[in-house]
Amino acid sequence: MTTENRRHAIGESTLAAITGGTGTAVVESLKDIAPDLAEWIISFSYGDVMSRPGLDLRSRQFATIAALTAMGTATPQLKVHIHGALNVGCQPPEIIEVILQMAVYAGFPAAINGLNVAREVFQERGVAVGT
Repeated sequence: MTTENRRHAIGESTLAAITGGTGTAVVESLKDIAPDLAEWIISFSYGDVMSRPGLDLRSRQFATIAALTAMGTATPQLKVHIHGALNVGCQPPEIIEVILQMAVYAGFPAAINGLNVAREVFQERGVAVGT
């Protein structure tokens, strides 16, 4: 197996572990317009970065949720990664705390918007939120 094939296989496996079919659907939706970007997401983002041994998937999802919340411009991606966080064992109160902390660093609007996305994901999944 070539290095590129190995990176791709690891990326697909990591993507599936975190996002289930949601992430695969995002990648597939890019293939007709930007196949290179689709491959970068799989091989680089998930094959090289998200699969590194230095952090577990829970920690990586918390960091990703924080970054996407702080950006304030990545609502669809935030939604995917909140689903992903739940998939890898993050608890709703933990996800809420990560988003709340972003009020300090990214402002209240970013935190409010992030919480609204989290609420939507929790409702879609029938997840009760106890604070």
